[in-house]
Amino acid sequence: MNLEQNNPGALGETRTTRRQFIRNISMAGMAAGLGDAGALAQTLSATAGKALIAITLDLEMARNFPKWEDTHWDYEKGNLNADTKRYVVEAARRVKAHGGVIHCFAVGQVFEQENVDWLKELHQAGHLIGNHTYDHVNVLATKPEETQFRFRRAPWLIEGRTQAQVIRENIQLCTDAMRTRLGFPPAGFRTPGGFAEGLSGRADVQQMLLDLGFKWVSSKYPKHATGHPGEAAPAAVLSDIVKAQTAAQPFVYPSGLIEIPMSPISDVGAFRNARWKLDDFLHAIRLGVEWAIEHRAVFDLLSHPSVLYPNDPEFKTVELICDLVKKAGDRAAIVDLDTIAKQVHA
Repeated sequence: MNLEQNNPGALGETRTTRRQFIRNISMAGMAAGLGDAGALAQTLSATAGKALIAITLDLEMARNFPKWEDTHWDYEKGNLNADTKRYVVEAARRVKAHGGVIHCFAVGQVFEQENVDWLKELHQAGHLIGNHTYDHVNVLATKPEETQFRFRRAPWLIEGRTQAQVIRENIQLCTDAMRTRLGFPPAGFRTPGGFAEGLSGRADVQQMLLDLGFKWVSSKYPKHATGHPGEAAPAAVLSDIVKAQTAAQPFVYPSGLIEIPMSPISDVGAFRNARWKLDDFLHAIRLGVEWAIEHRAVFDLLSHPSVLYPNDPEFKTVELICDLVKKAGDRAAIVDLDTIAKQVHA
């Protein structure tokens, strides 16, 4: 389930367009914050002036998929089924064949499964895996019952802890599980659910993520129209989705935490909320990616293999994006979110 909330932003939040932050980028500051200066220079040189297109997969089960009546996943978000795992592996293979990588975000419960070799193999192939909390918790929750369905049903699991403690521990638990089962730390953090204003106005959450060692977060999902459920996507809705791409560009919070927003429309938004057919989803994705290429901007596909495998079994979304980037030539590249973060500075 996506727990989307509206969180009005604090005045004075710093936002920059991609062209502005590339033009103003500080090599020394970025080297200090995001790694070796030589490697950083090489990354920036390879992507300078290009649209940066990311294909991200949230590794979680989603209610209403594969069957509409499926709701039990709310309580076992990380218990990935075989079809979901196969979809991730094949999607990664296809993107790799096109010269790109995917960026996954894992719900920590998946590390309780018997076999995690497939995740190690993704990592060895150059794909990235980030932290998506252990239980798919709402990081902006202010009440225990808002945190996650599992804790609503079993409140004793978090009894005696403050809301901030519950959220922090859930994020750290995912990191610990990754280090134990996979042997490496997470590459970035994505919040379960998307927030219209990201973490604006929540300096406490920003600082918590910084304290946990994260340089960047993917939490913002801009508002946009979806039309009437079950109806084909009208031109006005598609236009609004394209317009929302301008609000899905990376920026830096006053705390120094980098935000890499998710680009609309997500597969959950398309197939659950709007009840679209695949062709409508593909049309909207095409328009968003083409906008990013035209403006040398960022497009961060928000997708879930548990949603895509029953709705896009032939991997048309992944292939479409790869084809658009290939057609763009040196104007675009398929990258991970770490690479995008390296283009942003405080």
